[in-house]
Amino acid sequence: MSFLEVLYFIVPISIAYAAPLIFTAIGGVFSERSGVVNIGLEGLMVMGAFIGILFNLFYADTFGAWTPWLALLMAMVVSAVFSIMHAVASITFRADQTVSGVAINMLGIAIALFTVKMVYGKGQTDFIQQSIPRFNVPILHEIPFIGPLLFKGIYGSSLLAIGVAILAWFIIYKTPFGLRLRSVGEHPMAADTMGINVAKIRYIGVIISGGLAGIGGAIYSQTMTNDFGHATINGQGFMALAAMIFGKWHPIGAMGAALFFGFAQALAISASGIPLLNKVPTVYLYILPYVLTILALAGFIGRATAPKASGQPYIKGNR
Repeated sequence: MSFLEVLYFIVPISIAYAAPLIFTAIGGVFSERSGVVNIGLEGLMVMGAFIGILFNLFYADTFGAWTPWLALLMAMVVSAVFSIMHAVASITFRADQTVSGVAINMLGIAIALFTVKMVYGKGQTDFIQQSIPRFNVPILHEIPFIGPLLFKGIYGSSLLAIGVAILAWFIIYKTPFGLRLRSVGEHPMAADTMGINVAKIRYIGVIISGGLAGIGGAIYSQTMTNDFGHATINGQGFMALAAMIFGKWHPIGAMGAALFFGFAQALAISASGIPLLNKVPTVYLYILPYVLTILALAGFIGRATAPKASGQPYIKGNR
């Protein structure tokens, strides 16, 4: 296999693995830009993956090829509602945001696996028949080198993820809502003084975070595994958290970091067909994405400063 063939093979896979991370990491950006730490991204992804597969299995005969896309919407709604628990605990009751996020992680997998056991009588669902399709982007896939690299055999969800990253950048940095979101995350007291409802903006940030993480989970389950079980997500939410930090709480930076982690995962599954890498023990390549996640979270790869009020509860009127 030549170097060019390796690129044509691994780049689309990297983007496919990065897409769920992009959605979830950008969700984390919205939450933490509002001042609420969201460790619960893993649990929200689990809930999205579970709902996406469940909807797909139940309604594939009804909606046909539209099923996986409608499943994304359903996963978004359910995970957004699920994230309200984190918002209530963190914002209304001013509980420790890290503890609340961990509880979301534990609750998400518990609810999903219990329901799967009740519905299917086993530890995982059946396999779906309608997964998110791959396609060639018209005209663009014919461009020499760039076409086969970025626009041939690509998942529709991958293009959607890149579009959402650009849209998130525009919303956060170019709109009045984005300004309010950032002001609440940097200095809630000053924002309150200017008449901004701090609690409302933070609720919106957390709910957006839940919705995007739900989409990320549903994309992963409908492209990579095509079913749901206890190991479907398996740390993807923590990778997204690392991507958010590595990307310095910026949507485009988070997308770049997610692509980096996606590449690490793609490298692990495709190493057997790549010269030199096929001699590396498989276990080392499979643990590579998680090692990189730990390094990013530990701040080894470039230290970043979180929004100043991130993780700090705010009591209205306490100036």
